[in-house]
Formats: sequence, structure tokens, C-alpha cells
Amino acid sequence: MIATVRAVESAYLEFRRQSRAGMKRVLGPHTLKRYEQTKVFRIYEHNVIPGLFQTVEYSAAMLSFWIKFLDTPNDVEDAVAVRVERQQVLYGGGKRFVALIEEQALRTWFGTAETQAGQLGRLLELMSLPNVSLGIIPLMTERLAVGSAGFWIFDDTLVALETPTASIEITQPQEIQLYARMFEALKTAAVYGRDARSLIVAVLSELS
Repeated sequence: MIATVRAVESAYLEFRRQSRAGMKRVLGPHTLKRYEQTKVFRIYEHNVIPGLFQTVEYSAAMLSFWIKFLDTPNDVEDAVAVRVERQQVLYGGGKRFVALIEEQALRTWFGTAETQAGQLGRLLELMSLPNVSLGIIPLMTERLAVGSAGFWIFDDTLVALETPTASIEITQPQEIQLYARMFEALKTAAVYGRDARSLIVAVLSELS
């Protein structure tokens, strides 16, 4: 029981405690090292664009909210710079990014309409990368599963997810397998390629 409690304590990392030195600390070098070591990323987000795919403007708008919400030092420029640095793993070779997002994520605004339009345009660009697979689950579609929260699977060794107050890291093999099963179930309702592009373009047209 003591070992289990210690594992839970290490897995449940409070944002407020981590962010006392700013959001840059939350996004810091420990996560960059993980990104560099990971070969296959499986990413599910239900209401935001994944950090690896965010534009500077979108990221700044989103992180500004969390800085105010958590009452942390305002280091938004440094935090965005860390996030942009992490995005270099998209181009380093030898990695695959299998991303799955809900249509709601395309429609959740951070910042202005121009910021959202730029972010959707960025998604269209990234879809052309050979190592990126982007699936979108349309609204009002029949589906097998509903994800209760966004989560990231790093290879088969770690699952990371966030709540409004904490980040949670899961390393138990059986739990990781369950998240992998959930990811596959969610994929069955997604559209890809031309259909996914058409969905993004349709949302873009509505911004005007």
C-alpha cells in the first residue's frame, strides 16, 4: 500500500505547486526530454488543439488563461517559447504522431477569430507531413466511445493527462493498455485525409 501511495503521489503533479515559478516550469526541460525520447505519440484532445500543433498566438492565448486562473507569475512569452521548442520534434525524423481530435476542438476559440483561423490553417499545413496522422471526430456522428478527458500516450510507457488543477502521469502497464484500447475505439468515428480537410475548411469558412 505504501508503494501504491507513493506511485499515486508521484503521478499526481499539482499545477499550482509546479507553476509557482511560472508556466515555463510546468512545460520545462523534463517534458522536452520525454518528447525527444518518444518514437510514437498517440494524442487525443476533445476541446483544444494539441500543444505540438499550436501556433504562437493560439498558445499564448491559452496559456494566458491558465496563468490568470492559477495566479502564477506572468511568463507567457517564455512558456510559449518552450512550447515552440518542443514542436521541433515534428521535424526531427524517426517519430510518428497519431493525433485524434474532436470537432469541438476546431470550434473552441482561444483569442480572436484571426487567431483561430491561423490555428486551423496550421492544422492543414501539418496534415501534409508524412509522419503526422490527424483524425477528426465530427459532431453528431455515431460512435463507439466517448473520451472523458484528453490524454497522450508516449510509446507504450507513459500516459499523461491534465485536469484543471493537476497533471497525471500513468505508468502501470495495464492502465496504459486500457488507454490504448480507448484510443482505438475513439478512432473508429474519426475522418481522415480529404474528409478531415473538408471539415477544417468548413469551420474556417464559418469564422467569417
